[in-house]
Amino acid sequence: MTASAQVSATRYPTRLYNPMTTQLRGVSALRLSVLTDETTSPERQREANRGAASSLGIDLADREAVDLGVSASKTTPFERPELGSWLRRPDDFDALVFWRFDRAVRSMDDMHELAKWARENKKMIVFAEGPGGRLVLDFRNPLDPMAQLMVTLFAFAAQMEAQAIRERVTGAQAAMRVMPLRWRGSRPPYGYMPAPLEGGGWTLVQDPEAVAVLERIIRELMGDPSKAVPGKSLAAIARGLNDDGIPSSRDHWSLKKGRETGGKTGGKAGETVVRGRFAWRHGAIKELLTSERLLGWKTTDNNPVRDSEGAPVMATAEPILTRAEFDAIGAVLAEHSVDNKKPDRVDTVALLLRVIHCAGCGERMYLHRPSSTSKSTSKTETYKCGAHTRGHKCDAPAIIKREWAEEYAESEFLRMLGALEVTHTRTIPGYDPQPEIDATLAEFEEHQAQQGRHKSNAAKTAWQRHADALDSRLADLESREKVEPRTEEIRTGKTYRRLWTSADTAGKRQMMQDAGAHLNVKRGTRGGWRKLDERRVDFDVRDPFHSEAASELVAMAAELAAPGA
Repeated sequence: MTASAQVSATRYPTRLYNPMTTQLRGVSALRLSVLTDETTSPERQREANRGAASSLGIDLADREAVDLGVSASKTTPFERPELGSWLRRPDDFDALVFWRFDRAVRSMDDMHELAKWARENKKMIVFAEGPGGRLVLDFRNPLDPMAQLMVTLFAFAAQMEAQAIRERVTGAQAAMRVMPLRWRGSRPPYGYMPAPLEGGGWTLVQDPEAVAVLERIIRELMGDPSKAVPGKSLAAIARGLNDDGIPSSRDHWSLKKGRETGGKTGGKAGETVVRGRFAWRHGAIKELLTSERLLGWKTTDNNPVRDSEGAPVMATAEPILTRAEFDAIGAVLAEHSVDNKKPDRVDTVALLLRVIHCAGCGERMYLHRPSSTSKSTSKTETYKCGAHTRGHKCDAPAIIKREWAEEYAESEFLRMLGALEVTHTRTIPGYDPQPEIDATLAEFEEHQAQQGRHKSNAAKTAWQRHADALDSRLADLESREKVEPRTEEIRTGKTYRRLWTSADTAGKRQMMQDAGAHLNVKRGTRGGWRKLDERRVDFDVRDPFHSEAASELVAMAAELAAPGA
């Protein structure tokens, strides 16, 4: 087939190309999949295109379509940034000039569409070099079938070559995937960077810049009990990283390679948005922290790559996290995830979140902030009974001014616990093989579901080999002893009153929640109340330790305040 294509290309040069008296306007189209490939460099393509255009009397002027880092297997000519722009303006030129056939297309379908476009718009397509020399396809004559025949033959050859390339690359990557410490290339997971491997090839080592960012993320997520610093939400962490101008995980590698940041991202349905930089998002941070890549494992399709014994294949000798650290982070994220799914989330600026309750039904009360579009003229912020919003009925729904409720709760909290020293308990993570057992068992059960579906003996053997490996890994994990986490008490040396004065709303709210603070609010009576009717409210702390300490402190304060004390 290649030979017939060569014969056709050389036998009918004058039939394929009939020069016109008017000089043709050409566009030189350059494409490169890998920016570092010198054998198909843009300059080499440019010179070949100029030579072909000059010999055919085509004027290129400064008309060029340069698409670098663009794969012909993954994009059609119409989807490429610069070439697609020219194809949408057919009146601006008469001919397209490519270096070789594979610079234009890699599939028969794509060539069919390009040829259809050229025929409808009466254009010429020139390939400066190829197996049979220069090829000129003149679609200005709709009665000439030779151009269409040549398109079909060469498109088929290009598609077969692309398929062969894909198979070679896929096979090489599959082989390297199970090689310990061997990195197959492409962008590494965030936190790592490629480094030469002794004996040839590449491995992964820690990327100091990215690891520093990961350490900051983990530190802010976990908080610091010794300094009474609560952990932050993933959204708050992302906001801080963006405010400090720290490149996102997507932009980090682009900057490291000297490329432009940002790129295409999804917008509304059917819309593509191009951003100059990608921002940190809470979802991306969660994905980073829950990926076994932090343990140094190789993964494929978000599943661990395993060796013949079922153990995870390591991509690096320098894992960022230990298993205990990874599980501790996962436990914190799981706790946050449960909270985020609850239907009773309220505005996070509310001091009394999960503290204030309606006495009529026992439900939590929610902060209500009048909307600017509301018909009501009142701008007063209030806490309201949340029974109605949760589909429950309250016989005596309570509502109270935000200012009154927060001032009363703060006053009572500091009266009861202000003089008490703040202490924290810190959990030292142990090791529990159960999370990995569960994940491996799930992978094993999914693998078992494929039993009996293979027809060839080779596939059956491969299936059994992987099943045995997973089974061996499960047996190994089950033999490991669980090390229980331990807790230790940390004394801060600071009282609640001292910490309260320097804490923000989130910190104050956390102090109250940790102490089991509980504010009950009864339904108010009609009347022009100008201050809080304290008969409506009842405040206490329900954590056993704090409740006992509060009772002792209140009693001590009463003794000191008694006459003659």
